[in-house]
Amino acid sequence: MRASALEFRLRYFLHAIVFALGFWAPWSRFLPFNGMLGSHESTWLALASLPARNGWASFDASTIGVLLLGIVFSALAAFLRTWGSAYLGASIVKDGAMHGGAIVADGPYRHVRNPLYLGTLIHALALGLLMPPSGALFTIPVIALLQLRLIAGEEAFLFTSLGPAYTAYVSAAPRLVPSLRPRVPAAGVRPRWTQAVFGELYVIGVALSFAIFGWRYNAFLLTKCVLIALGASLVARAFLPASPAMQQMREPAANPGS
Repeated sequence: MRASALEFRLRYFLHAIVFALGFWAPWSRFLPFNGMLGSHESTWLALASLPARNGWASFDASTIGVLLLGIVFSALAAFLRTWGSAYLGASIVKDGAMHGGAIVADGPYRHVRNPLYLGTLIHALALGLLMPPSGALFTIPVIALLQLRLIAGEEAFLFTSLGPAYTAYVSAAPRLVPSLRPRVPAAGVRPRWTQAVFGELYVIGVALSFAIFGWRYNAFLLTKCVLIALGASLVARAFLPASPAMQQMREPAANPGS
């Protein structure tokens, strides 16, 4: 069930493949196009049509309701990931290696052990509204499975690296469902918000796109905004400092005689 080291290192690439397949939904050609699952229309439109067809609400009201869901999902995902990245460190979040030097028990980590993975899962719910229905039904469970595998892989690594300290943290803080009250005392870590914003520019851009351009009720336009946010985030990553492990690899070896 746990992710391998290779899977962890390639996690962003794997996420990109899953999301791309969700938007493309190549299997739609084999599904009945007169049904919702075989439709190339967005899940947003499909969900808005259901209450209208059953007389529960007007199509306009349903469309706005689904948009509000998208805004809430995308904003919550951006908030969780940016908050978590501010305390963990954007360079560590983006690194391909696992880090087990110390327990981070500040910010969101006082309420939940995996705010970043939770944010990614909620982000998938927002993007699923822009995909064809069959694409969303594929993407959300696969992304959820990927998060669980990555969590299991990291937890096994941290149990080995940190031992009883991490065991105590696991017993106090929930894995994915945040506690309203802090479950562990603050450790005094100072958040690095600028790095976090640069590191999470993609999810922030998606949230802003839903909030600003969603009111045009155009899923295709929002999909283009998602791609623009992705491109901007790739540029922003060039300005992030290297993780401690990478810095050690780049620094010259210390003089044994010093």
